[in-house]
Amino acid sequence: MDERFEAMGVLMSKKQQVEKVQKCSLVVTAFKEGLKDRAPVASAGQTEDVVTENGDGSAEGSNQTNTDHAEQKEKDNKQGSLHAQQASALLREENKANQEAWGRLRDGKGVEPEDLKKSHQLTPPAFVRPKRVVNDDKPVDVPLGQREQPVNDEMCDVCEVWTADDLFPCRMCTRVFHDGCLREMGYLCTEALQEMRETAHTTSGWSCYYCDNLNLLLTEEEMYSLMETFKQCKIIPESCLVSDELLQYRHFVTKQLFDRDLTDEEEEEVLAQFADLDPEKKGHIEWSDFLYHETLSVLQKFRTENSLLRILTPKERDRARAVFQSLDQDKDGIITAGEAKRAQTSWFYKINKESQSCSVSISHVGPISESSPASSSSERSRDRAMENDNRPVTWDNFLRGSAIYILAARPNSSAMHIHLPL
Repeated sequence: MDERFEAMGVLMSKKQQVEKVQKCSLVVTAFKEGLKDRAPVASAGQTEDVVTENGDGSAEGSNQTNTDHAEQKEKDNKQGSLHAQQASALLREENKANQEAWGRLRDGKGVEPEDLKKSHQLTPPAFVRPKRVVNDDKPVDVPLGQREQPVNDEMCDVCEVWTADDLFPCRMCTRVFHDGCLREMGYLCTEALQEMRETAHTTSGWSCYYCDNLNLLLTEEEMYSLMETFKQCKIIPESCLVSDELLQYRHFVTKQLFDRDLTDEEEEEVLAQFADLDPEKKGHIEWSDFLYHETLSVLQKFRTENSLLRILTPKERDRARAVFQSLDQDKDGIITAGEAKRAQTSWFYKINKESQSCSVSISHVGPISESSPASSSSERSRDRAMENDNRPVTWDNFLRGSAIYILAARPNSSAMHIHLPL
């Protein structure tokens, strides 16, 4: 019996030990779960204790500081957002202005005057660029002894109204204009209008918008080629160019065409070209002068002399006749090459604003006088070299060879848009 009781005691003690282990395990598990549940409460309690400890008002200061920081951060975010919006708006306006400038360049509209009131602007006529035709390169028969003597239009090209003396004629074509119509069309700025009033009725004359803008002579294909070159060189339309930009542009074009860099002599020629395009020594080239120079370069590159001759107006051909006949003293229809080059040089010089009496234009007959402001020691030495060139030149050869120089004399600008004949 005793052994039995002892065995039962052992079993009971083992059972109690198992129950104790299970209880301890349950306690540990509950303790762990309790810690998890009480952690955030304890944290909240700590925060509450801190707030309670700062009962002297420092808690409100901390809250106020946090609020101020939040407001300042929100203000900074708003200011940053405002600056970003302003920068974005300026960029959009700049891109829009550049796109409009590229559009005007493509359509041949030129630069709009800054004083143009667009609210009252008349709608300019649609302009269509010329197209090359099959017979462009065929010879053109222009008789020497038969003057064409074109008559100017009777009505304004814009409003088609006749008002007699108030009309201003173009020296290249037969169009006539009212100064008010040109202003409302946005073709001329105030300064250009004043120049037109002063020169249109003089012997030197004034070129209308269509004749002054040489870029209008390019076809769509030629214009596309020129615009692509501008884009690759990062040339922005309607912007002025300094000498470094012109050098960079010439380096790029030479590299593209001939796969080489400019030589030192060619760089000097570019700088001399810059001086020719900046006659008033402003330190930069006006966009229109740069564009006209590049336009003439394209015409020389892609057009034949016969095709250029077809562009000349009757007025231009008559003036070329007058120059040739004045040089042909014996009336045999032949002059020397030196005389031809001197004539081509003389009509390219533009009017001098201070003294019209000593200026030289296409209507001027004969060489440049020694007292002319266009005359210099280098030019006089070139004139002497021309006098020694006695090769015979006929009227037909003279007119074909002079066509590009006659076109270069069209713009009203005093800049030289082409290399003078050597």
